[in-house]
Amino acid sequence: MSHKRAFIFLGPPGAGKGTQAKRVAQRSGMAHLSTGDMLREAVSRGTELGKLAKPIMERGELVPDDLVMKMIEERLARPDSAAGFIFDGFPRTLPQAERLDGILESAGFGKPVVVDLSVSHDKLLRRLTGRWTCSVGGEIYNVYDAPPKTPGICDNDGGKLVQRADDRAEVVKERLAAYERATKPLTDYYQRQGVLHTVDAAANVDEVSRALSEIVERAERRDGHL
Repeated sequence: MSHKRAFIFLGPPGAGKGTQAKRVAQRSGMAHLSTGDMLREAVSRGTELGKLAKPIMERGELVPDDLVMKMIEERLARPDSAAGFIFDGFPRTLPQAERLDGILESAGFGKPVVVDLSVSHDKLLRRLTGRWTCSVGGEIYNVYDAPPKTPGICDNDGGKLVQRADDRAEVVKERLAAYERATKPLTDYYQRQGVLHTVDAAANVDEVSRALSEIVERAERRDGHL
C-alpha cells in the first residue's frame, strides 16, 4: 500500500517553483498547493478564514501564520489531497516549517520530501530582470532567453509587453537577499532531518521536470515497501 506523501518545493524567486509544481502535480495526480492561491480562493468564496484574511491582504500586509496554518489544515482535509500534494514555495520560515511538520504528522502524511530548486544569483537576475509580460494575454517572454519577434510586442496578439515592478534589477537583488536570509535556516532544518534534495534549476525546464519526477517516484517506491 502506497503511503500518502507531502512534497515541498523550495527555491528563490525565478527558480520555476510554480511551473514545476504544476507539471509534477499533473503527471502524478497530486494536488498543487500554493498558499497565495489558497488565500485568494478563501477570500473569493467568502469562507470564515477568507473574511479574516481579506482586510489584511487589502492593506498589503502578510497574513499571520495562525490563519495560514488553519487554512492549510482545512485544505489537507479535502479529498483531492488524499493521494499526496506539492507545496509550492511554502513554508517560508522556520516557525512555519515546524508547525507544518506537526500538521502533516497528525494528518497521517509523515515527514515531507523537500526539494530545493537551486539557481545561481547571476542566472536568477537574468531570468527575472529579463521577464516581460503581455498586457493583453499574459504570455511571458524573456528578453535574453526567449525574446518576442518584435521588441516590446507580444507575438500572439500584438499586446504591449510590460515589466512587473518587482522584476526591476534593484528590487530583484533585494528579493533574492531577503529570500536567502529567510531560507538558509529552512534548508538547514530539512537537511538535519535527512529529507532535503537539491535540484539544479538552472537546467532547462524539461530536465528539471525529469529530475523532480525521479525524486517523487523514488519516494513513492520507497513508501510502497512500508
